[in-house]
Amino acid sequence: MTTLHEPVVTTTPTDLSVWPASTTEPRPGDLAVGGVPLAEVADRFGTPVYVLDEDEIRERCRTYRNAFPDAEVLYAAKAFLCRAMVHWMDEEGLGLDVCSAGELELAVTTGFPPERIVLHGNAKSPRDLEAALRLGVGRIVIDSPSEIARLAAAVGPGGRQKVMVRVVPGISAGGHDKIRTGTEDQKFGLSIRDGYAQHAIARILDQPQLELTGLHCHLGSQITSVKPYLSAVRRLVGLMARLHEQHGLVLPELDLGGGHGIAYRPGEEALDLTMLARRVRAELTESCTAAGLPVPRLIIEPGRAVAGPAGIAVYHVLAVKRTGTTTFVAVDGGMSDNPRPALYGVRYAPRLIGRASTGPMAPVTVVGRHCEAGDVLAADVELPADVRPGDLLAVPVAGAYQLSMASGYNLVGRPPVTAVHDGQARLLVRRESLDDIRRRDVGL
Repeated sequence: MTTLHEPVVTTTPTDLSVWPASTTEPRPGDLAVGGVPLAEVADRFGTPVYVLDEDEIRERCRTYRNAFPDAEVLYAAKAFLCRAMVHWMDEEGLGLDVCSAGELELAVTTGFPPERIVLHGNAKSPRDLEAALRLGVGRIVIDSPSEIARLAAAVGPGGRQKVMVRVVPGISAGGHDKIRTGTEDQKFGLSIRDGYAQHAIARILDQPQLELTGLHCHLGSQITSVKPYLSAVRRLVGLMARLHEQHGLVLPELDLGGGHGIAYRPGEEALDLTMLARRVRAELTESCTAAGLPVPRLIIEPGRAVAGPAGIAVYHVLAVKRTGTTTFVAVDGGMSDNPRPALYGVRYAPRLIGRASTGPMAPVTVVGRHCEAGDVLAADVELPADVRPGDLLAVPVAGAYQLSMASGYNLVGRPPVTAVHDGQARLLVRRESLDDIRRRDVGL
């Protein structure tokens, strides 16, 4: 572990609003998170390196528990998962939302209670379902009609599995077309409008092995307005009312998914969690009262909003090149550890760390090391004009959907993950080595 030995006078920079709350500047240009200088983390573990502020993650879990005291909060593991994250979620009282046998087995073998896990997926493999049933997962979210008979057969005579149905409420919400999942024209869920959801529910009710506990929807990602969630509540309660009328069915659970938007750069809008909780609770109560239904238990599934702001990616600058009117700053990572800019055109706010600069700020484009023109980490951002090879750049809000979507492009190996807490840094996930890559390549 790395421990700070020298007492220093620290200040919290006012321009680091999207950084973890523990971020300080012990000396000009030298940022510390969780009491550990980021330059020290880079020196010890190499770069690229990902840093998670454990206290920030735990505090965000507590914020959700406090905002939704009567709801079940599930951490969306697809945002980022490792054994430490599983342990933190367990200790903070959150459940888990997983999408594969891999995520599920990592959680359970780490000691997470399987009954607090929900399995999702639009195309669950036989291995996914086998693992879920073998390990005793709490609920399985049915996403297509073909899953109903397959799952009932896998449960077997005398068995019983709790399930939910993912429905499409026909609501467009989210920060990009590729992450809007509440509309009719994408691969997830069963449509309310076309009657597919109602038909699937009727089939589930005919299967004694399956216990339908509720409805599920997920509108998309990076949603910063409360209104889409209120619309979803009204439409799902409307469906629950029709199911009660047709089948006498009273469902005890309603899962609104996640997608809670966060700010990646200072000044960007984020979802107001307190307002979300207050208005969703009021809307759910009002809609159920009007329909003559008891209020179901609410379930939410934040992922990005828990992990994203707690993470920082640290890179070394490898080259600075001026082409025409553009200055390119190339770093030793890129789209293999963060494909989000290439996929969604997202924007970050990198910062020079490890030294103080007296130079003026200038527009640059931070690019990665990969053989792809789209390997751009941050286009047209402000960095000191004297940025040079050997410098360190830190990118905040890096805890979600970066390493979880990392690839093996150019065989550079995925970066390590470290955690900082109370002035100490420790390794959570080691760097992927060339030996790791060679071991998987078994033939000539």
